[in-house]
Amino acid sequence: MTTQATATQRRISFLQIAIALQTLTIFLQAISAGLLLTSSYGETLHSAGARVMYGASMLYVIAAVLAWKPGGGSPRPIWYASGFLVLASVQVVLGIAHVPSVHLPLGVLMFGLSLLALARR
Repeated sequence: MTTQATATQRRISFLQIAIALQTLTIFLQAISAGLLLTSSYGETLHSAGARVMYGASMLYVIAAVLAWKPGGGSPRPIWYASGFLVLASVQVVLGIAHVPSVHLPLGVLMFGLSLLALARR
C-alpha cells in the first residue's frame, strides 16, 4: 500500500471520526435537553453541550477540507459539513432566543442528518 493511499484512508477515518463526534454530541444535547426540563443543572449541561456540539461541527468542516484537498476528490463533503455548521449556528441562535418550537425539531433533524452522513461514510 502506498503512502498516499494510507494517508487518504487516514483522512477518511478522520472524517468518519468527526461525523461520529458530531452525531454523538447532538445526541447528548437531546439528553441534556431532557435534564434541562427536570433538574437544576440541566441548563448548565445543555449550554456547555451546545459549545461542544458547535466545536464538533467546526471539526467536521476541517476534516472535510483535509479529506478533499490533497486527493482532489469531490468537494461535496465540504458542502455537507458547511450545511451542518449553518444549522448548528441557527440552532444556537434559536436556543439563546428561547424558541423551542423551532429549536427542538431542528435538533431532531440535525441528529437524523448527522446519523445519515455517518451511515454514508
